[in-house]
Amino acid sequence: MFESFKKLLGQKPKEQSQEALQRIAESWHDEKSRHMEEVLGKEHDMVMHAIIPYAVGGGLDFYYYPNGISGTAVATKELSELPGQGSSNKAFQCYEFAMFTRHKLNLDEAKDSDTSFGRAHSNINSILNILAPYSASATLNKYETCEFPHDMDTVGGKCFIFDAYGLSEDASRRQFGVMVAIEIHRPEMMYAREHGGASLLSLLKQHGHYPYADFDRAPVA
Repeated sequence: MFESFKKLLGQKPKEQSQEALQRIAESWHDEKSRHMEEVLGKEHDMVMHAIIPYAVGGGLDFYYYPNGISGTAVATKELSELPGQGSSNKAFQCYEFAMFTRHKLNLDEAKDSDTSFGRAHSNINSILNILAPYSASATLNKYETCEFPHDMDTVGGKCFIFDAYGLSEDASRRQFGVMVAIEIHRPEMMYAREHGGASLLSLLKQHGHYPYADFDRAPVA
């Protein structure tokens, strides 16, 4: 199906009506969603929509996957609106983000900071709404780390490592995939920069912390 998308997108602009582009975008959304379910498990039927759309400077919509590994995956679907376009890196021609929490999905608590899921959801919300627009201009590859400036509100000083979720070590570049962002302690980030991100991810897996972004744990390095 991806080849047919590329053929359509390769047409001259005057040959593509707005309606045609809309149909391509809708088909791509469906195709992308099927792949995300293969990687993350069955998607929940509720979506948390932003009041102001992301495309015009608002927040992200969030999609939930409580049927994969233990806990919940929270994912985007607005980084790649058309096939082959949007956030890209060495692993994927285009991708969407996901972050994981060990807490079970409870959308009634999503905006309640007094609950465990609410705090986790708020943290993921803040992080992805910064990483998403950043990824549109920066190449964020698996095993790489990053940190937010200390003077940023809410997320200042937070550190992360990225991985191509569900992609085997020897796989070639894929047309689409899911990038996971994992919040890490600063000593872990320094370890990754000295010994490589793959080594840190291996340690996180050994200690049972991969791919979770929950930060109530001791450093593994």
